[in-house]
Amino acid sequence: MKRYFLLVIFVLLSVIVKAQDSQAWEKYFYQLAELEDIESSSLQSVYDILCDLDDNPININTATREDLMLIPFLNEKDIEDISAYIYQYGPLKTMGELSMIESIGHNKRMLLGYFVYIGDPEKESFPSVGKMLGNAHHEIMATGKIPTYSRKGDKDGYLGYKYKHNVRYDMTYGDYFRLGVVGAQDSGEPFFAHKNSAGYDHYSFYLQLKKLGRIKNLVVGRYRVNFGMGLVINNDFTLGKVAMLTSLGKQSYNIRPHSSRSSSNYLQGAAATVQLSKGLDISGFVSYRKIDATLNKDSSISTILDNGYHRTETEMSKKNNTSQWLAGTNIRYKFKNFHVGATAIYTSLNRSLSPKTETLYRRYYATGDNFYNISLNYGYRNSRISFNGETATGDCGALATINTLSFRASDRLDLLAVQRFYSYKYYSLFSQSFSEGGYVQNESGIYLGANWRPLRNLSVMAYTDYAYFAWPKYQISDASHSFDNMLTLAYTPGNWAFTARYRLRIKDRDNEEKTSLIRRVEQRGRVSAAYNADSWSLKTQADISKCKYKDDSFGWMISQYAALRLSDKLRFGAVFGYFNTDSYDSRLYIYEQGMMYDFSFPAFYGEGIRYSLLMRGNITPRLMITAKAGTTNYFDRDKISSSYQQINHSSMTDIEVQLKYKF
Repeated sequence: MKRYFLLVIFVLLSVIVKAQDSQAWEKYFYQLAELEDIESSSLQSVYDILCDLDDNPININTATREDLMLIPFLNEKDIEDISAYIYQYGPLKTMGELSMIESIGHNKRMLLGYFVYIGDPEKESFPSVGKMLGNAHHEIMATGKIPTYSRKGDKDGYLGYKYKHNVRYDMTYGDYFRLGVVGAQDSGEPFFAHKNSAGYDHYSFYLQLKKLGRIKNLVVGRYRVNFGMGLVINNDFTLGKVAMLTSLGKQSYNIRPHSSRSSSNYLQGAAATVQLSKGLDISGFVSYRKIDATLNKDSSISTILDNGYHRTETEMSKKNNTSQWLAGTNIRYKFKNFHVGATAIYTSLNRSLSPKTETLYRRYYATGDNFYNISLNYGYRNSRISFNGETATGDCGALATINTLSFRASDRLDLLAVQRFYSYKYYSLFSQSFSEGGYVQNESGIYLGANWRPLRNLSVMAYTDYAYFAWPKYQISDASHSFDNMLTLAYTPGNWAFTARYRLRIKDRDNEEKTSLIRRVEQRGRVSAAYNADSWSLKTQADISKCKYKDDSFGWMISQYAALRLSDKLRFGAVFGYFNTDSYDSRLYIYEQGMMYDFSFPAFYGEGIRYSLLMRGNITPRLMITAKAGTTNYFDRDKISSSYQQINHSSMTDIEVQLKYKF
């Protein structure tokens, strides 16, 4: 009876609720995340960047190439074409003028409206301190998450209470100045207690100055950097297989503040980019910070930790127990259609890094207390062809290289090829780049992708990726292979949007006895239909997943999305989904809108339902409130999760509230 009642609710949602998703870029991001490896930590960085740009859009009429490079979905041709159009025809008067740029399609134009604005074209000199402070924009945001349940650790094990919350303050003046602080803690971490006597478990402070004469960008405090293709240093984000196709393999040269609530993967000190002459830029950065590590009995480092959790005595004992010093530089020269550059970093730890290399797959992990890496990056671009690459080495004495080639065959067809070779002996403590295995080590492969728009309302995106791993990996005791393929069709007639997607991934894995390798075959499919009106929209989606490894696992899920815009001040969104899977191997994911700067993409497996309701309203022109309640109810278990996270119940409900005040 209970399930029939839930089915009735599901149907009523489809028929009655009217909607308008409050932010189109969030839908784009989650659609991208669903196609990518959604467990990737890089997605949080991408989401943070988009949230930052949504709060602090760029003046497109004064934007530099580096400014536009921060927008993940723009490729190098898009950026060059925007710059060339403004140079030739003068400042933009309306966003509609972007339709005159052939490389900027409809979807990109719509998304750009969230991250850029039409501002004063005059490039004023760097403003005085008094002018910046007197005319700056301020924003305060506070977010809290309240679980209506208790976990095992809440009663015995965790040092803090079960509530999760964070606060951020941001002060900006145009494209010139930004100052901010973030304080955050996870559920179970102590607040104004234990080692957190200053309050939050994590703080981030930053000051950014841009366009200060020859100083193009300066960040003091906590920051992130990304140079070239990420083979030497990239602690920001990397492009997955779908995003790589969208951006056509562009390189990045970014320094940006660490405005995230993440307590790992950042640098602390100062970083700057200076223009030495026309086309010639040099960047330098220094950092000293404490990091978390698991130690061996001799006090050397077994593992550098990046999860940021400090909930138990054991986790707290690892907090800031190691120090890390880093210095680096990047130099880049651009001449007409060519560019070339070099990156170098030096890293020192106060303890020796000594992973358990007797385990075969760890044999060539980084060891020691001093490390260096250097690389050469290069590229060429014209109206149809773009080539980018980077080749790196270091104290490891091994080589890593990645090269991308894109070809615009016509206005309707883009082709992309990506070749990479990462020696199993290569390592860099800060590398992050395109890969199948998740690391810039022990991988070689070739990726081929195509983005075809045969009709105005029809697009076809496809890729195939083959990778070879010469050395054993975790759960793989010999050299192995992987094969990944994806095909997506999207048809958007008028207010309707229909999509279909199929993905096939084949990887080698150890058999039960670990005597040989067998194939793990994973297939995923999705179909969806959506209707978008002026003030409401609906979307129905069906997902299936099948995994064949040691056992066969099958899962399916049907979900309904709905949102309603009652006015410019009040919007609602609702999600309802039923899932049924044999095991975790066939787990499924659904899109849910949430709080800004809080990326979450939970996995669902077993049998149950997921439903949530979100409200976003403007109480005053300066004060916005967002509230969400979400419940997961399982039909096949009487407890959820395990260890300290165990909940002795079949359902869990979380309530989230966010307040944002601008002045």
